[in-house]
Amino acid sequence: MFTLNIYLKFALIGLLLLGGTALAFAYGFWYAFPFLLIGVLVLVSYFLLGTVQSAAQLVQTGQLDEAEKRLGLTFKPNWLYRTNRAFYYLMKGTIAMQRKDNNAAEEWLNKAQEIELPTDNEKAMVALQLANIQATKGNWNSAKNHFRKAKACKVTEPQLKEQIKMFEKALTNRGQMKHARTMRGGKGGGRMKRI
Repeated sequence: MFTLNIYLKFALIGLLLLGGTALAFAYGFWYAFPFLLIGVLVLVSYFLLGTVQSAAQLVQTGQLDEAEKRLGLTFKPNWLYRTNRAFYYLMKGTIAMQRKDNNAAEEWLNKAQEIELPTDNEKAMVALQLANIQATKGNWNSAKNHFRKAKACKVTEPQLKEQIKMFEKALTNRGQMKHARTMRGGKGGGRMKRI
């Protein structure tokens, strides 16, 4: 997919709009119209698409600081096209998780989930991340609810399928350990009463 460096995009917007305005004063509006039109279209694309695509490439290569700076160049996240806004929140949440800031990650991922991501893979990924956060906090009922949402999605990515299986095993093992503790506690309690 074609991506334009964001700094080049800013330079192009400035050049087209300022150049078009100067051309309009020097030779008339119709000479400047194509430059102004293209400049406005590029500016609108920046407002609707933001810096999400270029930030996603940085997140994929593990350059979290650069990705966060790139996301910071988005003028108004609320103005982004719906899908890009969801990905913006998803990336902010992913970066926060990588930095072990679970509260911020949960906030960003909940925002992404509210917008409704475009594919089941993204929906499952967000639900699984939220389940992990809740499990880390010890909120197992909430973790199970998020996990059910992840499992209900039609996941096509093999890596994500494997993560879902691993989380399911962890939930199962946790349930078995809790049951075993309850059983041991019950037997121990009975012995104590006899003594």
